[in-house]
Formats: sequence, structure tokens, C-alpha cells
Amino acid sequence: MKYIEVFSGIGGFRKATELLNVDFETKFKCKGFSEIDPFALKTYEANYQLNGEVRMSDIIEFASSKKNIDKLSNFNLLLGGFPCQAFSLLGLQRGFDDDRGSILFSIHNILRIKKPSFIVLENVRHIQRHDNGKTLESILLFFKKHKYKFIKTVVLDTQNFGLPQRRSRIFIVCSLKKLNINLTESAIIENFKKIKDNSLYRYKDVRSILKKKVDSKYYLSRKIKHTILANGSKNFLSKSQIDLSLARTLTATMMKMHRACQDNYYSDDFIQKGKSHKETKPKVLYGKPVRRLTPEEALKLQGFNGKFYRNARKKDISDFQLYKQAGNALSVNTAYALLHYLFVHLKLRP
Repeated sequence: MKYIEVFSGIGGFRKATELLNVDFETKFKCKGFSEIDPFALKTYEANYQLNGEVRMSDIIEFASSKKNIDKLSNFNLLLGGFPCQAFSLLGLQRGFDDDRGSILFSIHNILRIKKPSFIVLENVRHIQRHDNGKTLESILLFFKKHKYKFIKTVVLDTQNFGLPQRRSRIFIVCSLKKLNINLTESAIIENFKKIKDNSLYRYKDVRSILKKKVDSKYYLSRKIKHTILANGSKNFLSKSQIDLSLARTLTATMMKMHRACQDNYYSDDFIQKGKSHKETKPKVLYGKPVRRLTPEEALKLQGFNGKFYRNARKKDISDFQLYKQAGNALSVNTAYALLHYLFVHLKLRP
């Protein structure tokens, strides 16, 4: 199955296809990828064996030229996690008024000329409700106009696929052929449970990922704890909790250290002894060692391993960029589960 990966980030889909190739000899082969962020590209290049793939870089510029598109080998599958900031609850939710919201439609000429048999795309779950559903309706109509006869969506949560993180994402699956398949979360979860021997990294809970000894820079100062551990403010009341065994959704802005009602923080008591301070009052925690996730731990929560992290570090990727990359990434295990269901379990072919 030849594919291209658009809006690739650090390659969540690519990593999933590599693992499927190892586990099931699926013969997924990447023929091209696009990513505009130079730091994400460095991490991508450091972790994948690149061998003749077309580097599309800026997808808008690339896809505007037929000459560029003709450079692409024919492929059967288009994968990608198109920019979600325009639709995210944490953003301004400007949708198509934001350039990042309309960038998906830049693949119009690629679809028109190459006509891939299948499309699998990922975005934030909130896109379903954005502009009273009109945004998603426009996206699905876009694929209908490109003659895709099977166009379905399914919401998958990372926590159901061996990674202890709440992360619900919507996947859009399209096929040029009419398909009579059961594309539901429950069916994909049930199939995933049957996959016993695989190369995925799975963790029982967050504590299984947390290192017992890390650099002191990841620990919160007493001063900042008063802000981070507080239960909101007059205009924003919330319940701040640390030591959660199931992590909150990682965000691209986690480097900014949001309050403990939005980000993930852990006490030494929890890391070393398993003693949770989930219900402890903030005032008590001011005198206890509490830290944030490290970039390596954040990447592991997305299904990438320690070697992946170390390869990125060798390219001098900073903490700031690694946090951003982890927060933007597609969970490897979730991509693996969906692609396995479609192309191994259901044996879909062009």
C-alpha cells in the first residue's frame, strides 16, 4: 500500500505504518510527505529512513503546481492530521476564517490528479460541533465532490489503545469504492484487543512512564505553584488536580505550564511511592516536590519511544519544540489500531 503523509508533524501515521509492516508484513511504503515546521522536520528526518520520498514541504505551494504533483509516484492512500488549531476548544475557533482551517482544501489538485483509493485524516473532536456542524459538513462535501463514495467519521480515544491519556480525535475515512463496513469505535477497540503480538508501546498508567530521577529544571518552584495549583481565579474557577493516572490531553502549548486543571503534574510521592495527592489541597503541596512531564515522557504518552526522543535531541531540538511536537502529534497506537482494522482485519484493497 503506497501512501503519502500530509501535514505529517513528527510522523504519527508513518510510525504506525512502520510498526504494522514489522508485525503483519503489510508493505506500507511512504512516497511523499509534507510538513512546514522546520523543527518537526528535523525530528522526522532523525527518526525515519528516508529513501526517495518526495518532500512536499509547504503543501499549499506544492499542490498549486501540476508539475510538482506529477513528481509523486502513484499512491493508494493519503494520510494526515490536518491543522486543528482553528477548530480546537483551546484556540479562537475561527475555523475556515483561519488559514490553518482552510489548508485542508489545498490537497484538491492532488486528489483530482492522483485519485488515491483511500483517505484517512485526523482532527480534534470539537470539529464536529464547530459552527453548528457546518465545518465538518463542508469537509465531507469536499470529498464527495471528489467522487469518494464511502465517507465516514469515527471518534477514537487514545486511552483505549494502550496509552494512558485522554485524547479524543475524529478520523475521516474515505474510499472511492462503496464499502459496507462497520466503522465504529467499539468495533475498532474490539479488534485492537485481539492484537496480541505487536511492536507497540503500551502502558498501564502514567506512573509506568514517569522517570524516578529527572533534571531539576522540570520541578515547579514554590512561587509558581501558587498559580499552577490554584483552583482557578475569580473569572475562571476549576478544580486543579495532580497525580492523575490517566493523563489529561497533551497540548502544543504545554511548555507554558497551564494550571493543573489543564496540564499534567506529578509529585515525588506519587512517582517514587505511588502515593497520590489527587485530592490534596494546594496549600499542602506548596512544600512538596512537584514536577511537570519531561519531553520524553510526553512523547511516550503519544506512543513514541525513548530512542525516538534521543534521535530528536541529537538534532538539538529544544524542550520547547519537543513539547510542541508531542502536543500536536497523532497518537501512534490510535493510528495503528485504525489502520490495522481497515487494512489488516477488513483487508481493504484499492
